[in-house]
Amino acid sequence: MSDNDPTSALSELVRQQLMLLGEDPEREGLKKTPDRVAKSLQFLTSGYRADITKIVNQAVFREGGDEMVVVRDIELYSMCEHHMLPFFGKAHVAYVPDGRVIGLSKIPRLVDAFARRLQVQERLTHQIAQALECALKPKGVGVIVEARHLCMMMRGVEKQNSSASSSAMLGLFRTDSKTRTEFLSLVHGRASG
Repeated sequence: MSDNDPTSALSELVRQQLMLLGEDPEREGLKKTPDRVAKSLQFLTSGYRADITKIVNQAVFREGGDEMVVVRDIELYSMCEHHMLPFFGKAHVAYVPDGRVIGLSKIPRLVDAFARRLQVQERLTHQIAQALECALKPKGVGVIVEARHLCMMMRGVEKQNSSASSSAMLGLFRTDSKTRTEFLSLVHGRASG
């Protein structure tokens, strides 16, 4: 095992965890588990290795419009930093351009870059908003994250039907109630269909 190989080091730690839990890592069903878990953790925390500048790179365009842009229902999967258990849900992201727009596919990529880290939902929400604000310098940014946390559902209070909502409102979304209301109605006032 190389000192520079985090996957091998993680695999060995998982093997040790299995033994500490009273399991035999050599039994049939567990033989490859340490490697699978190590690779899974590398993927689930790939946001630490994401370069936000490269994600946005060459996807910001000059555009004269100043109407709100909303991308809603962006699926997200993250891991609670307190228990390393998953939380999952949706992000709704909006901005009001000020002469620049971003390619729409870059917004879910920004969400993933921050979600694929050990997180708390509140920080995740603000990181998405701040990254978009930094990339575009728009008139305002609004982000709402709605998620279900397995650390609340499987352990602790064991409330399977609970969910959490968090928001970050910057610029017009914070200072102008009409902008904020329009965003909230676009996110929550979905037409049935």
